[in-house]
Amino acid sequence: MAVTLAADVLSRYCRFSLYNSPFVAHDRGCAVDLYPGDETTTATAAPSPVAGEVVDTRTVAAPPRPYAADEDHLVLVDTGDRVARMLHVDPSVEAGDTVAVGDALGELVRAGFFAPWVPNHIHLGFRDRGDDPYRASGSLPLKLGSDVDLRPVDWDGTGKVVAAGETYALLDAPVHPAPGDAFAGVAAGGALEGNAVLDGGCTHYEGGGLLGGGVAGDGSCRPGDGGETVALAGTAVGTASGRHVTWRDVEVRANGDPVIGVALFCGRDRAGVKLVGEGVDLSVGQDVYVTIELAGD
Repeated sequence: MAVTLAADVLSRYCRFSLYNSPFVAHDRGCAVDLYPGDETTTATAAPSPVAGEVVDTRTVAAPPRPYAADEDHLVLVDTGDRVARMLHVDPSVEAGDTVAVGDALGELVRAGFFAPWVPNHIHLGFRDRGDDPYRASGSLPLKLGSDVDLRPVDWDGTGKVVAAGETYALLDAPVHPAPGDAFAGVAAGGALEGNAVLDGGCTHYEGGGLLGGGVAGDGSCRPGDGGETVALAGTAVGTASGRHVTWRDVEVRANGDPVIGVALFCGRDRAGVKLVGEGVDLSVGQDVYVTIELAGD
């Protein structure tokens, strides 16, 4: 059975994503990344997204990366119904402690599991009680609660850079329709007539997803679903089955220069897309036109 992500939990974070990760625990939307800040705000504190008793904390080895810590941490919390599994937090709590939603879990960790363009965040998944909570895979599917105000916004591929680094450029478009009052993201053209938000790394990660609208929130396929075309910036980039998207082999360019892909997420204050790649050569204030083409065209 899917676990519901309620509005009162999600609203504590600047943005969230179920699919924008290469981590196996995110397969088919079975985990969510919760961002207390973004590229324009450096976040260090990790507010808990769950309430319950801490079962265990464990330090684990992370892949070696020159920009990241060699160790990550796992925090397990018994919520009463299930066990919450959280990563990327150096815990200030220990087994036996009780936490409420919003309580401090510890300090965010920039771990070697991250790509270089990913800011600090909390990884959250759930297991049924009795299941092994230490395994990377096997978490329950997640869905958005009916109380989550999620607004799809059309994007034509243009924007201006509002934050940039060597591996990313954050655009000001599409414009958020209600900053602070709702979550918003890029509308998935060609799927549900733009009524769903496109989530994931297009196409630098294996798959993406559709959130909101009439999408089957638990990840199941609708009856008779034969695979719907999903478009981004006017180009067909994948096919959907239920809420899951399989990317096509496409190439993304910004002002004619290749980038690895487009990072798509649900933002509370910003809906702008994020271009990612090694050596992104875009500066703050620069106008950008993104084109997406089938590889080899």
